Amino acid sequence: MNTTLLIVIAIVVVLIFVVIRIYNQLVTLKNRFQNGFAQIDVQLKRRYDLIPNLVEVAKGYLSHERETLEAVISARNQASSALQNASQNPGDQGSMAQLAGAEGILGSAMGRLNLVMEAYPDLKANQNMMQLSEEMTSTENRVAFARQAFNDSVMSYNTYRQSFPAVVFAGMFGHSTDASLLEFEDRAEIQHAPKVSF
Repeated sequence: MNTTLLIVIAIVVVLIFVVIRIYNQLVTLKNRFQNGFAQIDVQLKRRYDLIPNLVEVAKGYLSHERETLEAVISARNQASSALQNASQNPGDQGSMAQLAGAEGILGSAMGRLNLVMEAYPDLKANQNMMQLSEEMTSTENRVAFARQAFNDSVMSYNTYRQSFPAVVFAGMFGHSTDASLLEFEDRAEIQHAPKVSF
């Protein structure tokens, strides 16, 4: 009788340790992807802070291109708002889709601004514009790296959450849904950071 009782107690203890390990691993992986999104947040805010400076420098040269400049600022504000929403719940499917859409609109507006600026060699040669261009390019690269790290963390979390035996306990521990990747509609944007040149 004692041997059977000891075996049952040992099995219960092992199960308790397995459940504790699953819970801790889910928390660790969730914190990791949330931290990954925080890195994206930092870099996107940096880019959003650079855009008004870029527009301000361009204003003197592009006075008759007011509509393009306003479109860039409007897109920047929309993207900033989407980023604030996504920061409240990183990994949420709706928030990630909204942020990706806003970033797509901002990328299009910045692309139109770049096309307009190509016609102004004096603007391209402006020292402030060259410095802002370098900072924007650097920031775009940082955003791409941060997004890749976030997506990798989300995949690790989702894979673990869906794996056995974690899938049995995930819902009980508040991990009932997958986290969403931060993807852009245009696959080419994922592979290449937008190039900003003046």
